[in-house]
Amino acid sequence: MPTLGLKDDIVDVKSGYAHNYLIPRGMATAATASAKKVLAENTRQRAHKEAKIKDDAQAIAQKLEGLKITLGAKISSTGKIFGSVNTIQIAESLAQEGFEIERKNISIVEEQIKEAGIYTAEIKLHREIKVTIEFEVIAE
Repeated sequence: MPTLGLKDDIVDVKSGYAHNYLIPRGMATAATASAKKVLAENTRQRAHKEAKIKDDAQAIAQKLEGLKITLGAKISSTGKIFGSVNTIQIAESLAQEGFEIERKNISIVEEQIKEAGIYTAEIKLHREIKVTIEFEVIAE
């Protein structure tokens, strides 16, 4: 239920609602002393794991700062690209540089890339950590 709270929130509801609806459907558990201890331990462990993930993302962001990659594309005599440059090509180029980043975490700042030139892409490493890199599109 969206109005009751998020996961791991402790909320007060009527006992009939809890026993007949929430608990049987697995949406809630009774807030006993042992359940509260388990919740506290899980929260502590999750915070520790999140801090490690964030530190790792920060380290990758520092390595990515100032990185400039070059992408080759087939270009016509007028300077237009046949097709377009997308996040798959950026992810592959980053993989060659030693960074394994999923293409869904990469977004190109410009609308469409249809000409050779220098463009920017934003990489989301963590929900709080984003880094912007430059990439150049050249004739293949």
